[in-house]
Amino acid sequence: MSTSANGDHDLDIAKVNQRAKDIEDKLPKLKKLFEQAKVMLSMVKDYWKGAYREIPYWAISAVSLALLYVLNPADVIPDVIVGIGYLDDATVVAFCLKLVQRELERYQEWQAERAKEGLVVDV
Repeated sequence: MSTSANGDHDLDIAKVNQRAKDIEDKLPKLKKLFEQAKVMLSMVKDYWKGAYREIPYWAISAVSLALLYVLNPADVIPDVIVGIGYLDDATVVAFCLKLVQRELERYQEWQAERAKEGLVVDV
């Protein structure tokens, strides 16, 4: 690696170090996004099995399309680009979450009710 390339990387490392607090503040939001995406996937699975159908078709379709976008390696920003490859995936999932937030809350209430009844909840 050339000296200039090392210098560029050193600048990146220094910037991360300087902005560590900002990054730490965003990590819980990213974790929440990941957890919500897992709930979305669980909702699709329950819909497909026929266990949960109390959702408008537009909402389950939006969730399915958002999750398929995440699966697609050739999306707007290819996933192989280190550092930013998943940025568009996170954006699509976050937008979908805003769109179907109430439906997702209803699904989680349904899951909680099933758990109280002793039924298995597949996550």
